[in-house]
Amino acid sequence: MPLTTEPPEHTVKNPSPPGYRFSRIYELLDVYAAEGFVFTDTPEQPGPALESYLRILPSTPERGVEVVDQINDLINVGLFSSEIADDVDIMPQIRPTGGRSVEDCLRIARDHIIECLTNPNTANLPLPQNDWEWRKRFPGLAHLLGSYFHQDFSEEYGSHEEAVADYLEGTPAEAVRQTARELGHFLTVLESDVQLDSATSGLGLSVYPPKGKNLRQWLAEVRETLNRDLQP
Repeated sequence: MPLTTEPPEHTVKNPSPPGYRFSRIYELLDVYAAEGFVFTDTPEQPGPALESYLRILPSTPERGVEVVDQINDLINVGLFSSEIADDVDIMPQIRPTGGRSVEDCLRIARDHIIECLTNPNTANLPLPQNDWEWRKRFPGLAHLLGSYFHQDFSEEYGSHEEAVADYLEGTPAEAVRQTARELGHFLTVLESDVQLDSATSGLGLSVYPPKGKNLRQWLAEVRETLNRDLQP
């Protein structure tokens, strides 16, 4: 679907449970929530929250295409329409600034997103600058670390190997393959152990590596385990 700055004419959609019709908008607003629940964008310059969102678009442009479509849909229907009241009720409540309405702010964000998609800069993508970006850039790794090596790790598993085995048992092969790819890239782009420690914490890691191994060694071994499990 081509990107436009104006919403299409309204068409009646099949009703869906709250949360699905505007799922990408919720994701976008979550970034603003992490930056103080305020729209700080102007037509000339995106604010910190939107800059964070824009940094991940070159690697996942489909996310941007979908959020543009959903913003157009929301504006076309109307923020206060009873048709979408249940969806709007569960959105993060982000405050407009500069005398603008929420719709005005969404239009500004949409136009910056379209500009980013139209003129992507895929060379030398910057490292994520916050936890949200790390999770979106490395979703498979975030799932592995956050869901299996959380603060209650010691109550559920007797060892790191047991947790990895549990992950492999309950995760489809394609998702395991994606996580292994992410781990390889992750270890390559993070040359500093200080950066590595901060990034894994942002991805949900809440435990130390096994005794006698540093974080980089352990993650490399986890990647080898994942790849080995994928072998026929």
